[in-house]
Amino acid sequence: MNFLSAFVVRGAVTSPFRRAGKPDATLPTERLTLPAAPAAPGPLAAYRTICGFPEAGDRDGAGPGDAGPGVLPLTYPHVLAFPLAMRLMTGRGFPLPVVGLVHTWFEACGHRAVRTDERIQMTVYAEELNAHRRGTEVTMVTEARVDGELVWESRSGYLSRHATEAAAAGRREETDAEALPALREWRLPGDLGRRYGAVSGDRNPIHLHPLTARLFGFPRAIAHGMWTAARCLAETEAVAESDGPGHRLRMVRADFKAPVLLPATVLYAADPGGNAFALRSPSGRVHLTGAVTREA
Repeated sequence: MNFLSAFVVRGAVTSPFRRAGKPDATLPTERLTLPAAPAAPGPLAAYRTICGFPEAGDRDGAGPGDAGPGVLPLTYPHVLAFPLAMRLMTGRGFPLPVVGLVHTWFEACGHRAVRTDERIQMTVYAEELNAHRRGTEVTMVTEARVDGELVWESRSGYLSRHATEAAAAGRREETDAEALPALREWRLPGDLGRRYGAVSGDRNPIHLHPLTARLFGFPRAIAHGMWTAARCLAETEAVAESDGPGHRLRMVRADFKAPVLLPATVLYAADPGGNAFALRSPSGRVHLTGAVTREA
């Protein structure tokens, strides 16, 4: 059994004993840290492939065929820190059942480009609990440092679904996703959740198989939110580059609106400036809205 699988098993064992929505629920205060290390080339290459990012050196600061170091995709530090997040969310002090948690939103800021050969120290902690119209949402924070310098950070919302009458507080303004022109059509295979889970370590049962997804109210396995965000980000970069070299992506925000049931056909849509994007079904159902900010 590998490192991440052990945490999945522990989450499955402990989840039934955690009741979401307890009024006195509190979050653990500790910050978990991974020692500084460079990204492993093999897993990074596999991530680039499944998410559609170019190979190192093709479009990330090194010339084509250049043997020098490339730059990490803006979403990749999240994957590097996932073992820490799993350890924290399956620990005794975490109040929500980790099995069945749904990723609701993600935002990341790269304070500078992070090279693939840099030794990165990852830190994860839980920031806050909030009432959500469909349950209770926790905000998790991830930080990446190189020699003590904060080079990247992110925040993610994870929803534990349960019956509630609470209204969603502080709902964010949504992109008009239906008005964005569709640029690409992607056909997603039924095993995409298992394939991305093998690359990212996120083996939440809702992504793996129809039978395990049904245990949490989904008729079929659903695509990982972080795969949809990363795939859209990779396409956003590609579309921008096709119009000429652009500025480095500094920030990305993605809101996961509706699950993508696998297998599926989805449409990638984006505005002419390449700043706002969306993922929707051919019928018009919006699965994801997002936006990027570029360096001036």
